[in-house]
Amino acid sequence: MTSRIVPARLADVQQVLADHSRYWGERDMRALHLLPLVHEFGETCLVARSDEGVLGYLIGFVTPGGTGYVHLVATRDDARGAGLGRELYGAFTESARRQGAVRLKAITSVTNEGSIAFHRSLGFEVRVVEEYNGPGQPPRVVFTRALGRPGTAADVPPAPR
Repeated sequence: MTSRIVPARLADVQQVLADHSRYWGERDMRALHLLPLVHEFGETCLVARSDEGVLGYLIGFVTPGGTGYVHLVATRDDARGAGLGRELYGAFTESARRQGAVRLKAITSVTNEGSIAFHRSLGFEVRVVEEYNGPGQPPRVVFTRALGRPGTAADVPPAPR
């Protein structure tokens, strides 16, 4: 499946929500798909679109302090394992850097082993933070990675062979 990475449209997110289980399986992540993020941060909300629809997507933004924050990233069940998540991160990194980002950040639950392994493969530092989401809430895994200067080593390492 050939795809191109382009800015997300509201219709893309609505398609993702209609096919939610193809991206997230049994986990109900629909409440995290905030349409205002697409409205307000269109340059850093990306989809991998093909003739078959949205194969993957990344919803992110850049904070005033220079952090490119990835809120959600997912690939459709029939597009996994082809490096699409890595490509989405690469496109996000470029867009975030143009907006002044000097670091990347994302979070996940401590039980999300796939996300932890994926972010490690991208060179992120991984740490567990208690009460990241407030008192009494389960700990979260926080991923961070500094961005190199443009023109230096790649910000998204190549896929392992």
